[in-house]
Amino acid sequence: MTWYDRWNIEQEGVTVKGSSHFNPDPDAETLYKAMKGIGTNEQAIIDVLTKRSNVQRQQIAKSFKAQFGKDLTETLKSELSGKFERLIVALMYPPYKYEAKELHDAMKGLGTKEGVIIEILASRTKNQLREIMKAYEEDYGSNLEEDIQADTSGYLERILVCLLQGSRDDISGFVDPGLALQDAQDLYAAGEKIQGTDEMKFITILCTRSATHLMRVFEEYEKIANKSIEDSIKSETHGSLEEAMLTVVKCTRNLHSYFAERLHYAMKGAGTRDGTLIRNIVSRSEIDLNLIKGQFQKMYGKTLSSMIMGVAGEYVETKGAQRAALVPESGFAFEL
Repeated sequence: MTWYDRWNIEQEGVTVKGSSHFNPDPDAETLYKAMKGIGTNEQAIIDVLTKRSNVQRQQIAKSFKAQFGKDLTETLKSELSGKFERLIVALMYPPYKYEAKELHDAMKGLGTKEGVIIEILASRTKNQLREIMKAYEEDYGSNLEEDIQADTSGYLERILVCLLQGSRDDISGFVDPGLALQDAQDLYAAGEKIQGTDEMKFITILCTRSATHLMRVFEEYEKIANKSIEDSIKSETHGSLEEAMLTVVKCTRNLHSYFAERLHYAMKGAGTRDGTLIRNIVSRSEIDLNLIKGQFQKMYGKTLSSMIMGVAGEYVETKGAQRAALVPESGFAFEL
């Protein structure tokens, strides 16, 4: 695949492309007027912020500060509330700082949201992980790897640290058939063939081999074990370690299917997992959300838009303008 082919695929996946005739000054003024005085014009906020790229939003924030002497994000926080506030504020973070914030929030206070850490670390490229680590240290004054080590333990800690190293080749499509076969045999010997499990062998292979190579390993493994790598992981591990290993496999097989599954998980059953829904919509909107939408429809027989419409009343507390932030008719830049 040439760089041009890859660029075309990336553009096909992008749902937020920003305004082609962009000027941050009138946008900043519109937002100021929307929040001035009694009440807030939520629709005006939606019309500006959801139709601008993240880079453009940062420019609007600078203009807002220059014109009115106020921090835009803090002003939005003071004027909005609930889940709508959470969504709009998420839009205002630069991408890597937003993901750093999600990781920090997952570890602060009592308990650790291990699913959030697994989702982010297993699904990002080595370059994205480097930028997230840099943003984390800049914003929180601590090392992400050290914080993960302090908050997790055992084999879960090891797989998360291994993923954070960004050792996987996510560019080359080269596969060594001999090494792929050896890896498959090693995985079989580390699990199904013995009593107990050599977890480190699984972690090493899953976290250091390229996606293209692992796909060949999974094929060879199924021939040897007469079962999928997923079934073996389920029978050999449990809890958060199982979730982490399965996430690596899912992201290897089809990254867009993985995110479609995460979005479905966020909305199924009673209640909505707001953090997961917001994080995945916001973080993928300028990368591959269109492709995730396609996979979502294939997997669940309904559009992502229709499922979000189904939970929108609860999600935005039935307020008209806020509800519009999640549906296509509003012209929402995520174009669900």
